[in-house]
Parts: sequence; C-alpha cells; structure tokens
Amino acid sequence: MSFDAREFLRTLPDAPGVYRMIGADEEVLYVGKAKNLKRRVSSYFQKNHTSPRIALMVTRIERVDTTVVRSETEALILENNLIKSLKPRYNILFRDDKSYPYIMLSGDAFPRIAYYRGAFAKGSRYFGPFPSSWAARESVALIQRMFRLRTCEESVFANRSRPCLLHQIKRCTAPCVDLVSPEDYARDVRMATLFLEGRHGEIVDQLGVQMQQAAERFAYEEAAFFRDQIRALQTVLHKQFVDSGRDEDVDIVVAVEVAGVVCVNLAMVRGGRHLGDRPQFPLAGEGLGAADALLAFIEQHYQEHPAPTRLVLVGAPLDEARHLIDETLDLRMGVVAPRFEAEKAWADMADQNARLAIEVRLRESGRVTDQLEALRTALDLQDPPQRIECFDISHTMGEATVASCVVWEGGGMKKSEYRRFNISGIEPGDDYGAMRQALTRRYGKVAAGEGVRPDLILIDGGKGQVGVAHEVLVELGLESIAMLGVAKGEARKAGLEQLVFADGREPLVLGGEHAGLHLIQTVRDEAHRFAITGMRARRAKTRIGSRLDDIPGIGPTRRKKLIETFGGLAGVKNATVEDLCRVAGVNRKLAEAIYNALRD
Repeated sequence: MSFDAREFLRTLPDAPGVYRMIGADEEVLYVGKAKNLKRRVSSYFQKNHTSPRIALMVTRIERVDTTVVRSETEALILENNLIKSLKPRYNILFRDDKSYPYIMLSGDAFPRIAYYRGAFAKGSRYFGPFPSSWAARESVALIQRMFRLRTCEESVFANRSRPCLLHQIKRCTAPCVDLVSPEDYARDVRMATLFLEGRHGEIVDQLGVQMQQAAERFAYEEAAFFRDQIRALQTVLHKQFVDSGRDEDVDIVVAVEVAGVVCVNLAMVRGGRHLGDRPQFPLAGEGLGAADALLAFIEQHYQEHPAPTRLVLVGAPLDEARHLIDETLDLRMGVVAPRFEAEKAWADMADQNARLAIEVRLRESGRVTDQLEALRTALDLQDPPQRIECFDISHTMGEATVASCVVWEGGGMKKSEYRRFNISGIEPGDDYGAMRQALTRRYGKVAAGEGVRPDLILIDGGKGQVGVAHEVLVELGLESIAMLGVAKGEARKAGLEQLVFADGREPLVLGGEHAGLHLIQTVRDEAHRFAITGMRARRAKTRIGSRLDDIPGIGPTRRKKLIETFGGLAGVKNATVEDLCRVAGVNRKLAEAIYNALRD
C-alpha cells in the first residue's frame, strides 16, 4: 500500500461525506458516499476482500480525499456530480433509474388515477415503481374497469357539463357532473388503494360484505354491481404470470455474466402479482463481475426508489448485500436467496430474461461494431466515431422554424441528450440562417469547454448547409471535428444518399447495402422525426395563441385567464361556448367569438 492507511483512518470523522480514491498521476479511481466516513472508508483497508476488483483498486490507492457534508442527501448529490464529471474507472454506473413509471392518485376532492413519470408532488400518492410502462398502464386500466376512477386532467374535469365516453362504457362514475356521491367515490378510491398496495384479500372481503348488505336491502342491482367487481378482481388475479397466493411486495434481482457482458435484471412483484422485469447494463466499471454489478445496482436503485418488504437475490453474497442495505442505505428489507416455489420460479424467469437480454446486446454490439468500422473506412477517419450528432431544420412555409440535434452514442440513440432549438431573428424559410444559429448555440458551449465534443457531425442537407456548418465550426475553432452532409439522392430514394464533404471532395454514394450508411440513415431519420414533431407543436401553439390575440376583447389579462382555466391553449381550443362562459370576464358574445375564431 503506497500510503499509511492506518494513520489516515485515524483522522476521519464519524460524519456523512464523500470520499475519492486517488491513484498515480492524480487519477481518480473511485468516488463514493457514506453516512459515516470513518466506518465506510475503513472497510476498504481490511485484509480480506471478497471482490477481486476492489482488492485491485486498493493496491493502486496513493491518497484518499474526503469532503464532509451536512446530510446523506447532500452526500448523494455531491457523489453523483463527481461521478458524472470525473468518470472514475472503478465506479459502476447504470442508466438513469429515474425513468421508472409510477401510478399516481391525486390529492383532489375526487382523486384522479394516472400513469406518471417525474418528480413527486405533495398531496398526491404514488405507487410503484413499475418495471415498464406496460405494467403501469395495465394496472391503471384494471383499476378503471374495477373501480371506475376518473383519469381526466383537472382542467377537463372542472369544465365538463356532461359525462364523457368513459362513463358511457362504464370506466368512470362521472364525478365531474355529480353522478356519484363523494362518499361512494371515496369508497372506490379506498378499494383502488388497497388494490395498488396488494391487499387483494381485504378488497374481496369488503366487496362481499357490501354485496350481502345490498341484497338484504333488496337492492339487487347494486348487489349485482359488487358481484361483478368481485368476479373482475378474481379474473385479474388468476391471469398473472406467477401468483404467490399471498399479498406481498418482492423485488427479485439477478446478476448474470456471459462472454464478458454483465446484466442485472430486476423483476417486481407487488401484492403477489408478477409485473414483469427490466434488464440493466452497467455503463462503466473496470474489472467488473456479476456480484459487483449487482451490489452497485442495489445501492443506486434503492437510493431513488421505494424498497419492498423482501429482496430475493441471485448472483451476489447475501451477507454483503445485507450489510449494504443495513449500513449504507439504512433500509429495513429482508434479503434472501430463492427458497419457496414461487421465489424460485421468479428467479428462474429473471435469469432467463437476463441471458436473453445479453444475447441481444452481443448481437447488436457486433452489428454496431461493423457499422462503425465501415463508416471509419468510408470516411477515412482515424478512429471509429463513438459519438455522432445530427442536425435537421423543419418549418412550414417559413413558419415555426425548429432545429433538432439528436445524439447517437454507445450503440444507440441517447434521447436524454436530444435538443431542440426554436429559431428566431431570421428571414422566413432561411434554412442556412437557421442552421448557423443552431450550430452556434450548440457548439458555442463546446468551444467554451462546457459541452460534450462529438466525433462526427451529420447535417441533413447538401452543399449549402454543409458550407454554413463548416463556417460555424471554423469560427468556433472546432474545424477538426469530422463533419459531412447527408443529401437526398435521386428521387429521394433511400440508399442513394450523397455524403457531402466540406473540403470540396466529390460527394460519396455508399449504396443501400453499406453498413455505415445504415447507421447514418438511422441517425438522420431520427433527427428528421424529432425536428418535425417539435415544429408541429410550436406551430400549433403559435397559431392558437395568435388567433386569441386577434380576437377583439381579448387582452393579456383575459388571455392569461383562459389559458390558466383550461390548462393551456389546446384546452381553450377544445372548450365549448358554455365552458368559455364560465371564465370570469367572458360573456356569451365573447365566448362565441373565441369559439368561432379557433375553428376557422
């Protein structure tokens, strides 16, 4: 060991903080957080390490830097920032787990049930996470069928004058027009909550009591309704992939390594119902093994998401996992190996799906490697491009011009880094001016040392657009970045695209069978799609907004009130005359003028 660890450990406080393992030449080997720095850092310098990866890292440590913070939350934020900026070789990173979907039950007088992604808001309840959008949406649909809760936005709910289609097909009790009492709706909300919490037995028992009470009052239609709810619930429970027969929340985490590729697969069981699984691949980590990846995933995942009552693990030592959960995460969650028949079935499913995911990834990575090498050869690049950015311009007759920038990296499209640029201050239809503005805004940050530098820039366009793009890169001092245009070929037929160079070389036609062209087409088409959707959204917003401004009697105050009441310009357009009349300051004559103006 190249420094006196024992002497260093005496100086560490019993406080939360972040530590950085520093190696030779000031290389940051690892960044971690701890609720107790002294205890956590000391664990690295014990004699026996179950992980060869950690043992190797410890031999390379020459210094440990620490930062004491006030809370574990601050430590988590600082750790994430340092890992993203420093990219330590021994940290294991997974893709952003914040994208897991939830089901939201709003805190309104008549709560709304909805599929949800994003930050939690006060006053609402959130159930999840779910492994996929399919699992969450299916659960919302089941609740609609069984308990008939509303799913409409608050702006729609507050302005309805008659029941919607969902009420007619028996998917909503129409609280918007008072067709259900607050007491009855609250009862349905309680039932839905029990369902989402997995307490199915309690639901069946309560529905059975209510059915019996209705029958004793000779309210046979009401009793039949409760009977149908019971039957629907039983049908749902019997259709699950694997049903443990108990109301329980369990996560199954399996780590598998095949041909040097590690996959951690998370399967979720809520209320005894198997909701599917989600494979995860680490983005970084030198000397990575399945056990290391599984432990790293547990630490990252449960910092962001609620923990179940039990965790079933395959692929890592249980003692290490328990220590991580108890000491680092401070969670009360049972950690076990598969024991019962249902747990073994869940683990086998997770293992099989992890292996299938690795098989697909290996196949895809081989194809991507071929594409990149073919592209490197065709474009005479020194190395295969690892990050490709593509720009496209979209507008309608010069209206609502939008430039898109999409990113390809690490074998696929990186949607979290897509950008749209609303173009202004140019002549309508000036694609060159739009391209200049978009590239200046994007790469001005790179020139200032802030943004990520791509290996290859694609411009959806011909010689003119490429010339403008080259001028921008030269002005910013970034002309060393490889850049080319993708011009549509004869009759705009796929496979006949011309690759246009800024240095005056003759355009290159690779042909429809060229592997490199397939990658270019994928990125170019995604840039085109992203630009068009942005342009259409901006155009619709601009048109409705300008129409409102042109209506006599609509000034800034009334315009703002209309938008607030209906939740946006689209809501104003969809409102009826009667809906508009309910807005303060809008009489019937003005409401009719608004209604007619937005439908011309």
